[in-house]
Amino acid sequence: MFSALVWNVDPAVFSFSPLPRWYGVLFAAGVISGFHATKAFNTKDGRGGDFTDRMLVYVIAGMVIGMRLAHCLFYQPEIYLANPIEILKIWHGGFASHGGFAGVMVALWAFTKSNKVGFLWLADRAAIGCMLTAAFIRLGNFFNSEMIGHPTDVPWAMIFEQVDEQRLPRHPAQLYEAVGYLLIFAISWLLYQKTDWKNKAGRLFGSVMIMGFTWRFLMEFFKIEQ
Repeated sequence: MFSALVWNVDPAVFSFSPLPRWYGVLFAAGVISGFHATKAFNTKDGRGGDFTDRMLVYVIAGMVIGMRLAHCLFYQPEIYLANPIEILKIWHGGFASHGGFAGVMVALWAFTKSNKVGFLWLADRAAIGCMLTAAFIRLGNFFNSEMIGHPTDVPWAMIFEQVDEQRLPRHPAQLYEAVGYLLIFAISWLLYQKTDWKNKAGRLFGSVMIMGFTWRFLMEFFKIEQ
Protein backbone atom coordinates (compact mmCIF):
# COMPACT_ATOMS: atom_id res chain seq x y z
CA MET A 1 0.00 0.00 0.00
CA PHE A 2 1.30 3.45 -0.95
CA SER A 3 2.36 5.59 2.04
CA ALA A 4 3.86 9.03 1.51
CA LEU A 5 6.62 10.43 3.67
CA VAL A 6 5.55 13.30 5.93
CA TRP A 7 7.73 16.42 6.02
CA ASN A 8 6.89 18.71 8.90
CA VAL A 9 10.15 20.43 9.85
CA ASP A 10 9.85 23.88 11.39
CA PRO A 11 11.66 26.42 9.14
CA ALA A 12 13.16 27.96 12.29
CA VAL A 13 16.29 26.19 13.55
CA PHE A 14 15.29 26.68 17.21
CA SER A 15 11.76 26.31 18.54
CA PHE A 16 12.25 29.22 20.97
CA SER A 17 13.31 31.75 18.32
CA PRO A 18 12.23 32.62 14.75
CA LEU A 19 15.92 33.18 13.88
CA PRO A 20 18.00 31.65 12.49
CA ARG A 21 16.02 29.80 9.86
CA TRP A 22 17.15 26.69 7.99
CA TYR A 23 16.94 28.53 4.68
CA GLY A 24 19.45 31.12 5.85
CA VAL A 25 21.77 28.50 7.35
CA LEU A 26 21.79 26.44 4.15
CA PHE A 27 22.09 29.54 1.98
CA ALA A 28 25.21 30.53 3.93
CA ALA A 29 26.57 26.97 3.72
CA GLY A 30 26.07 27.08 -0.04
CA VAL A 31 27.91 30.37 -0.41
CA ILE A 32 30.81 29.09 1.70
CA SER A 33 31.03 25.81 -0.22
CA GLY A 34 30.89 27.51 -3.60
CA PHE A 35 33.46 30.05 -2.47
CA HIS A 36 35.98 27.42 -1.38
CA ALA A 37 35.53 25.44 -4.59
CA THR A 38 36.07 28.56 -6.70
CA LYS A 39 39.05 29.60 -4.59
CA ALA A 40 40.65 26.20 -5.15
CA PHE A 41 40.27 26.55 -8.93
CA ASN A 42 41.56 30.12 -8.95
CA THR A 43 44.55 29.27 -6.76
CA LYS A 44 45.46 26.26 -8.89
CA ASP A 45 45.42 28.47 -11.97
CA GLY A 46 47.61 31.23 -10.56
CA ARG A 47 45.13 33.53 -8.80
CA GLY A 48 45.88 32.88 -5.14
CA GLY A 49 46.19 35.25 -2.23
CA ASP A 50 43.12 37.33 -1.48
CA PHE A 51 41.90 37.36 -5.09
CA THR A 52 38.86 35.15 -4.46
CA ASP A 53 38.23 36.76 -1.07
CA ARG A 54 37.79 40.14 -2.76
CA MET A 55 35.65 38.56 -5.46
CA LEU A 56 33.31 37.13 -2.81
CA VAL A 57 32.27 40.61 -1.66
CA TYR A 58 31.15 41.47 -5.20
CA VAL A 59 29.38 38.14 -5.68
CA ILE A 60 27.38 38.24 -2.44
CA ALA A 61 26.24 41.81 -3.10
CA GLY A 62 25.27 41.01 -6.69
CA MET A 63 23.49 37.80 -5.74
CA VAL A 64 21.38 39.25 -2.92
CA ILE A 65 20.46 42.40 -4.85
CA GLY A 66 19.66 40.43 -8.00
CA MET A 67 17.55 37.81 -6.23
CA ARG A 68 15.60 40.41 -4.32
CA LEU A 69 14.91 42.74 -7.25
CA ALA A 70 13.87 39.86 -9.51
CA HIS A 71 11.33 38.64 -6.97
CA CYS A 72 9.94 42.11 -6.30
CA LEU A 73 9.72 43.27 -9.91
CA PHE A 74 8.77 40.02 -11.68
CA TYR A 75 6.48 38.28 -9.20
CA GLN A 76 4.79 41.02 -7.13
CA PRO A 77 5.46 44.37 -8.86
CA GLU A 78 2.11 45.85 -7.86
CA ILE A 79 3.02 45.48 -4.17
CA TYR A 80 6.63 46.65 -4.28
CA LEU A 81 6.21 49.50 -6.75
CA ALA A 82 3.42 50.89 -4.56
CA ASN A 83 5.63 50.52 -1.45
CA PRO A 84 9.29 50.66 -2.59
CA ILE A 85 10.60 50.61 0.99
CA GLU A 86 9.37 47.01 1.21
CA ILE A 87 12.08 46.00 -1.26
CA LEU A 88 14.67 46.64 1.45
CA LYS A 89 12.93 44.36 3.96
CA ILE A 90 14.67 41.17 2.90
CA TRP A 91 13.89 39.53 6.27
CA HIS A 92 10.30 39.22 5.06
CA GLY A 93 11.50 36.77 2.42
CA GLY A 94 11.18 36.80 -1.35
CA PHE A 95 14.09 35.87 -3.60
CA ALA A 96 14.30 34.64 -7.20
CA SER A 97 17.25 32.47 -8.18
CA HIS A 98 17.38 33.65 -11.81
CA GLY A 99 17.78 37.20 -10.52
CA GLY A 100 20.65 35.97 -8.39
CA PHE A 101 22.34 34.55 -11.47
CA ALA A 102 22.02 37.86 -13.29
CA GLY A 103 23.33 39.71 -10.24
CA VAL A 104 26.36 37.43 -9.97
CA MET A 105 27.18 37.92 -13.65
CA VAL A 106 27.10 41.70 -13.26
CA ALA A 107 29.22 41.43 -10.10
CA LEU A 108 31.83 39.24 -11.81
CA TRP A 109 31.99 41.63 -14.75
CA ALA A 110 32.54 44.58 -12.38
CA PHE A 111 35.21 42.63 -10.49
CA THR A 112 37.15 41.73 -13.64
CA LYS A 113 37.23 45.37 -14.72
CA SER A 114 39.10 46.38 -11.59
CA ASN A 115 41.31 43.30 -11.27
CA LYS A 116 42.73 42.80 -14.77
CA VAL A 117 41.37 39.30 -15.39
CA GLY A 118 39.24 38.03 -18.26
CA PHE A 119 35.53 37.70 -17.55
CA LEU A 120 35.21 34.27 -19.20
CA TRP A 121 38.32 32.99 -17.41
CA LEU A 122 36.74 33.84 -14.07
CA ALA A 123 33.24 32.76 -15.07
CA ASP A 124 34.55 29.33 -16.09
CA ARG A 125 35.72 28.68 -12.55
CA ALA A 126 33.02 30.50 -10.62
CA ALA A 127 30.23 28.72 -12.51
CA ILE A 128 31.35 25.35 -11.15
CA GLY A 129 31.26 26.58 -7.57
CA CYS A 130 27.89 28.23 -8.16
CA MET A 131 26.32 24.82 -8.75
CA LEU A 132 27.20 23.87 -5.17
CA THR A 133 25.62 27.08 -3.93
CA ALA A 134 22.47 26.43 -5.98
CA ALA A 135 22.13 22.92 -4.54
CA PHE A 136 22.30 24.21 -0.97
CA ILE A 137 19.75 26.94 -1.73
CA ARG A 138 17.28 24.33 -3.00
CA LEU A 139 17.84 22.34 0.20
CA GLY A 140 16.93 25.54 2.02
CA ASN A 141 13.70 25.69 0.01
CA PHE A 142 13.03 22.09 1.06
CA PHE A 143 13.45 22.91 4.75
CA ASN A 144 11.16 25.92 4.23
CA SER A 145 8.54 23.65 2.61
CA GLU A 146 8.38 25.96 -0.40
CA MET A 147 8.53 25.31 -4.16
CA ILE A 148 6.65 22.06 -3.56
CA GLY A 149 5.71 19.77 -6.41
CA HIS A 150 2.52 18.55 -8.02
CA PRO A 151 0.55 15.69 -6.41
CA THR A 152 1.92 12.26 -7.27
CA ASP A 153 1.88 8.61 -6.19
CA VAL A 154 5.60 7.88 -6.68
CA PRO A 155 7.10 5.90 -3.74
CA TRP A 156 9.18 8.88 -2.60
CA ALA A 157 6.27 11.35 -2.58
CA MET A 158 6.13 13.67 0.43
CA ILE A 159 3.38 15.44 2.35
CA PHE A 160 4.44 18.98 3.22
CA GLU A 161 2.38 19.51 6.35
CA GLN A 162 3.69 23.01 7.02
CA VAL A 163 2.05 24.45 3.90
CA ASP A 164 -0.36 21.92 2.39
CA GLU A 165 -3.75 21.84 4.11
CA GLN A 166 -4.90 19.10 1.72
CA ARG A 167 -2.02 16.85 2.84
CA LEU A 168 -1.49 15.54 -0.68
CA PRO A 169 1.56 13.42 -1.51
CA ARG A 170 3.71 15.57 -3.77
CA HIS A 171 6.94 15.53 -5.73
CA PRO A 172 9.82 16.81 -3.57
CA ALA A 173 10.76 19.09 -6.44
CA GLN A 174 13.32 21.00 -4.39
CA LEU A 175 15.30 17.79 -3.84
CA TYR A 176 15.15 16.90 -7.54
CA GLU A 177 16.64 20.26 -8.40
CA ALA A 178 19.29 20.07 -5.65
CA VAL A 179 20.45 16.62 -6.75
CA GLY A 180 20.64 17.81 -10.35
CA TYR A 181 22.83 20.75 -9.42
CA LEU A 182 25.14 18.48 -7.42
CA LEU A 183 25.52 16.20 -10.45
CA ILE A 184 26.26 19.20 -12.67
CA PHE A 185 28.90 20.31 -10.17
CA ALA A 186 30.49 16.84 -10.28
CA ILE A 187 30.42 16.70 -14.10
CA SER A 188 31.87 20.19 -14.53
CA TRP A 189 34.54 19.50 -11.89
CA LEU A 190 35.59 16.40 -13.85
CA LEU A 191 35.67 18.41 -17.07
CA TYR A 192 37.94 20.93 -15.34
CA GLN A 193 40.24 18.22 -13.99
CA LYS A 194 40.34 15.75 -16.88
CA THR A 195 40.12 17.89 -20.02
CA ASP A 196 41.72 21.06 -21.37
CA TRP A 197 38.42 22.95 -21.28
CA LYS A 198 39.70 25.27 -18.57
CA ASN A 199 42.14 26.61 -21.16
CA LYS A 200 39.37 27.36 -23.65
CA ALA A 201 37.74 30.53 -22.35
CA GLY A 202 34.00 30.23 -21.93
CA ARG A 203 33.68 26.50 -22.57
CA LEU A 204 33.18 25.45 -18.94
CA PHE A 205 30.95 28.43 -18.26
CA GLY A 206 28.82 27.65 -21.30
CA SER A 207 28.49 23.97 -20.46
CA VAL A 208 27.47 24.70 -16.86
CA MET A 209 24.88 27.23 -18.02
CA ILE A 210 23.41 24.82 -20.57
CA MET A 211 23.19 21.97 -18.06
CA GLY A 212 21.98 24.19 -15.21
CA PHE A 213 19.24 26.00 -17.08
CA THR A 214 18.10 22.86 -18.89
CA TRP A 215 17.69 21.13 -15.54
CA ARG A 216 15.92 24.16 -14.10
CA PHE A 217 13.54 24.22 -17.08
CA LEU A 218 12.71 20.53 -16.70
CA MET A 219 12.08 20.91 -12.99
CA GLU A 220 9.42 23.55 -13.63
CA PHE A 221 7.13 20.76 -14.87
CA PHE A 222 7.18 19.18 -11.39
CA LYS A 223 6.50 22.35 -9.36
CA ILE A 224 3.24 24.05 -8.57
CA GLU A 225 3.08 27.78 -9.25
CA GLN A 226 5.42 29.58 -6.86
